[in-house]
Amino acid sequence: MKRVVVIGTGLAGTRVAARLGGDAVLIGEEPHAPYNRVLLAEVLAGSYGPEVIRLPTPEPKPKHLQTKVTELNRSHHTIRCENGAELEYETLILATGANPVLPPLRGLFEPGATALPAGVHAFRTMDDCVALSEAVREGPRAVVIGGGLLGVSAARALARRGAQVVLVQQAERLMERHLDPESSALVAKHLTALGVEIHTECRVKAVGTTNGKVSHVELHDGYVLDTDVTVLACGARPRTGLAKAAGLEVRRGIVVDDELRTSDPHIHAVGDCAEHAGRVYGLATPALEQADALANVLTGEGAPRTYSGTRTLTRLTLPHAADPLDLAAFGETEPLPGDDVVQLADATRGTYRRVVVRGDRLVGGVLVGALGGVGALAHAWESNEALPADDGAPLLHLLTHDGGL
Repeated sequence: MKRVVVIGTGLAGTRVAARLGGDAVLIGEEPHAPYNRVLLAEVLAGSYGPEVIRLPTPEPKPKHLQTKVTELNRSHHTIRCENGAELEYETLILATGANPVLPPLRGLFEPGATALPAGVHAFRTMDDCVALSEAVREGPRAVVIGGGLLGVSAARALARRGAQVVLVQQAERLMERHLDPESSALVAKHLTALGVEIHTECRVKAVGTTNGKVSHVELHDGYVLDTDVTVLACGARPRTGLAKAAGLEVRRGIVVDDELRTSDPHIHAVGDCAEHAGRVYGLATPALEQADALANVLTGEGAPRTYSGTRTLTRLTLPHAADPLDLAAFGETEPLPGDDVVQLADATRGTYRRVVVRGDRLVGGVLVGALGGVGALAHAWESNEALPADDGAPLLHLLTHDGGL
């Protein structure tokens, strides 16, 4: 096989390097063994130690270098690293991931500053997780800015560590990209039971410092939240600087075709940094599917050898000794005019289900609690096949396929 260099040790980069084995060189700048970023919230919550979420090491092992790549020279097929090393490649795979979005808040960055001020943390890497774990040892006041999937996970983890948590969300509800109002309300209820104070439709205006450390968060309506620890959970942006500097085509992410090739046929991109068919996923399942498809392309083994996109399902488990919460969301959870909607709720069991049907196709749904039927519903959605029309009633099939709620 041609000499392959993989830049990035997240799920996508590690997966494709594992598939290629000893023929690959894997480069990552984090001073840790590759780990599963999806489970960082469980480490923060104290459920797992950092060693538990390490990714399995394949045999034969790819060569692993812990350094930062600073330059990509396409004409010479070389990369230069921060530690002075220069490596040649025949095939290069960019799996550079994404950086946390840092909101433009007054007081967050002083002129000339290159790091976040004391008391403020992103939540993207193992180092972020370790620093946050240290910061919340004494059960401090914590403000989480951002109420998407990451913010909800961070707030729940901090609450479980004993912090007094306030969650601030600009949108009208939590996880608005994934959940409808009813299921979002159930998530809010669950967090509130853990002691999390939730503010929706609130924009953060600024952060203020005392003795060089951020001590309060100011909202646009003038309300001030005192804080010891502030967590930025405002999403992530594809990390494309290396590709852009080398002249590769970059839009939101590094543009790739169905074989995950960039505008340079010797360079591929996978995972959170890649943009395929106009879409950047930023999720684990697409990253792994892209890595497997690319490994098949490079080895000539397995199928598929092209990538046609991923229909993504979001699952979140919020453990709680008395009242755990499981949810799953997929596809279009808000109906268009003419769509059929089936919605079932059982307040006693704390379960909720809503599916959206367009014609004879399932186009999306949300399930909270009693997830026994999520597999069948997800399969019907992923396959995009016509629903069984039991006596012309496909909606009845959805209600009764697994016994309903």
